[in-house]
Amino acid sequence: MILDIHTHIFPFEIASLAVDKLKRASRTRPFTDGTSAGLVRSRQEAGIDLCAVLPVATSPQQVVRINDRAILTNTLTEETGLFSFGGMHPDFEGWKSELARIAHAGVKGIKLHPVFQRVRLDDPRYLRILDCAAGLGLVTLVHAGLDVEEGAEVFCTPQMILHVSRELGRIPLILAHMGGWRQWDEAEEVLPQTPFYLDTSYCTGPIAPLDPEQWEGPVDTMPGGQFVRFVRLFGADRILFGSDSPWQDQKAGLARIRAFPLTEQELEGILGGNAARLLGIPAGRAGLI
Repeated sequence: MILDIHTHIFPFEIASLAVDKLKRASRTRPFTDGTSAGLVRSRQEAGIDLCAVLPVATSPQQVVRINDRAILTNTLTEETGLFSFGGMHPDFEGWKSELARIAHAGVKGIKLHPVFQRVRLDDPRYLRILDCAAGLGLVTLVHAGLDVEEGAEVFCTPQMILHVSRELGRIPLILAHMGGWRQWDEAEEVLPQTPFYLDTSYCTGPIAPLDPEQWEGPVDTMPGGQFVRFVRLFGADRILFGSDSPWQDQKAGLARIRAFPLTEQELEGILGGNAARLLGIPAGRAGLI
């Protein structure tokens, strides 16, 4: 099974506006139109079996609506190959009952985005959500490190992640972007001692600038040698393939992972086996629904 743990889609009626806003803010080019149909086409072309969709609640008012849509998305997984995490915001008052609701509905996890939600990962509001989610059997995937948007403040550093580990212990937490986008040296030093997982999203290959002539700064992401060191330091069983679609091309992302000097067993785990075990997904999709 090949499973992309990190993708994004938007409701059809706002997808065009949302993708346009994000591409201008990040100054980068998308590879799909941001719709579920666009992701399904990309998934099929890349030969990916399942994609985890990660919604972000940028305000407390969005939480219930996002989770209702996630539950609906998951009723169509056999048809689409997409399944959705839920969303949660640190200022949502009914966080405990809402986490219980989505866990009961069979949602596999939640997405947190400290940059968009403007809260540090080790803030008590996040700690209580992380702890409760773990107790309910929900996996949490969190944006880690800088955001590609120019001048973005860092709300999830390796040191904050270390603090979370000391406070909460072994919870099922996935750190997007190999533990800290553009903070990989510190992540390499600090994070191997934590029990958490890393996803590969937006960390292999070049960034695709919207206008290459106006792009300032490096276009490369994590150096290939450092990526392989991470696999050795953390263990291949803690690395999960993610593309960050629509912001990176899924097919190219798979090819880059496969080009690294990794064993077939390591690749099998990274490209889907590790995520499937973490999420409790059997080799066939029937058990997902």
